Amino acid sequence: MAKSISEIKLEFDNCPEEGLKGLVEAYSTDERSGVVNLCTKALKRLEAHQKELKRIYELQKYEREYEAYGFIAGIDEVGRGPLAGPVVAGAVILSKEKEILKINDSKKLSEKIREELYDEIIDKCVAYGFGEVSNERIDEINILNATYEAMRIAISKLDPAPNVLLNDAVNIPLVNIKQVPIIKGDAKSVSIGAASIIAKVTRDRLMVEYDKIYPEYGFASNKGYGSAAHIEALKKYGPCPIHRRSFIGNICL
Repeated sequence: MAKSISEIKLEFDNCPEEGLKGLVEAYSTDERSGVVNLCTKALKRLEAHQKELKRIYELQKYEREYEAYGFIAGIDEVGRGPLAGPVVAGAVILSKEKEILKINDSKKLSEKIREELYDEIIDKCVAYGFGEVSNERIDEINILNATYEAMRIAISKLDPAPNVLLNDAVNIPLVNIKQVPIIKGDAKSVSIGAASIIAKVTRDRLMVEYDKIYPEYGFASNKGYGSAAHIEALKKYGPCPIHRRSFIGNICL
């Protein structure tokens, strides 16, 4: 007795991409329109998967170029521009054996995809580290130096220690590890992209928690950036303890 279309659909839904070709071939002689549609959708899914594998391979260009050095860490930061909250850096050493798809510049991904990738990156990577520098420290040493400090903290937490750093555009002072600055690196290197994702998710979660303490400013939605509503709240209520005084002088006059 032939399987029902519902049963076949379940097979396709539960089939990993690697097995789709064989599954399509198995049902290629089934002329029922529902099965034909399932096979067509499966082939499109397989095509998208192959395209994503090719994209990730291209994002591994720098990792292949420097793999002879040993452990390669991607470094990126989030939160240089906001009016409130810390700057957060992420550092990641990805595994060569465990593939992670969909990695990209964190700004190009939805919140849902970032959250999913955060868990996958943390689970599959060789090592990761975070560096968080407060708004007070940002005011004290300026945002650029605070960013470097956050990156150094993140790097120091990597175990094993990296042999080469792939950085998003910058050379980090006071770091005695080979550095490779890459302009727009979070969109060109899978390691930097991974670092940008875990840094953004970490900082976004922090700002959601700050929103519970200082709800007037809408930190859960604006993450500390200068949205119109945030600026209006600053003018109405003045700054809270996590605002960067060096960033808001003109607003609170």
